[in-house]
Amino acid sequence: MTIQERKSIPIPQVEARVPIPQQNLRIPGPTTVPPVILAEMARPMINHRGPEFAAIMRRVTPRLQYFFQTASPVLTYPASGTGGQESAIANLFSAGDHIVVITIGSFGNRLAKIAETYGLQVSRIEFPWGQAADPDIVEARLKTFKPYSGVLMTHNETSTGVMNDVQTLAALVRRLAPDTLIVVDAVSSLGCVPMEMDPWDVDVVFTGSQKGWMTPPGLMMIAASPRAWEASKAARLPRFYFDWASSRKKLELGQHPTTPPISIFYALDLALEMMLAEGREAIFARHQRIGDYVRLRAKAMGLQLLADHAYASNTVTAVMTPEGVDTKAMLKKLR
Repeated sequence: MTIQERKSIPIPQVEARVPIPQQNLRIPGPTTVPPVILAEMARPMINHRGPEFAAIMRRVTPRLQYFFQTASPVLTYPASGTGGQESAIANLFSAGDHIVVITIGSFGNRLAKIAETYGLQVSRIEFPWGQAADPDIVEARLKTFKPYSGVLMTHNETSTGVMNDVQTLAALVRRLAPDTLIVVDAVSSLGCVPMEMDPWDVDVVFTGSQKGWMTPPGLMMIAASPRAWEASKAARLPRFYFDWASSRKKLELGQHPTTPPISIFYALDLALEMMLAEGREAIFARHQRIGDYVRLRAKAMGLQLLADHAYASNTVTAVMTPEGVDTKAMLKKLR
């Protein structure tokens, strides 16, 4: 067939675009965005290399550092939380390195899969879905492993509504292997519950805009300790888009290596301002209060929760569908 004989692609026939009504979201994320923040996103586009965007970065970065509780720079990437997982692995390790992943659900498993994809040797410490990592079991297992370069874990396991005791887990890892890199996926926890990066001596923490930040999906935020920055210099896994060094250089100029999602930055800028006005401790207390209420009401209705109250998340509550109930039909009615 000659070029002249090839048929052109016709105009596609698709369903008509219709307005999407407000939904009562019953999912871990994206979460509902306040109208005032949605309105903020309608601002005109600006030059992402210009002074206006640099001013946004000068506001956003230190405020993120405050919520991360770290003196280290917080880098931002157009990505989802999974981008944070891949970014951490690609910047910290080399092919063949041995790491340990503590997994209590889907996103802990994803950390392990990404590491294996990059050619790392992965030892898993797995716990049943609905349970948190038991520090005593973790310590006993860590003592049986050959030397490891990093320990990776989720803070709040989005898939099960369970929260790990990162402070205790990080302390025991640091006691057993002082130089080991500790990586925490805080995608569905940071900003809503205590996550103290520097005080808990955690090396890498990352989160996503669509969870606890009142902001649409599209931005991943990640911070690395001085120990992690040193490790990144020796790491030999391939990276370009998620290269921390190039991102840090641009951050010092109030810029991004690539074109950033400017509208999402408008949203995050205002959201952080609103969060600071409410107060960090007040936000934590609000999530505790709402989490307790949701769990109490679910139990009062005779529903079974996946997580035990002792380690139940204050940001995500997983409720078991009663026998005989069509989950899809129930969710449609809730919306």
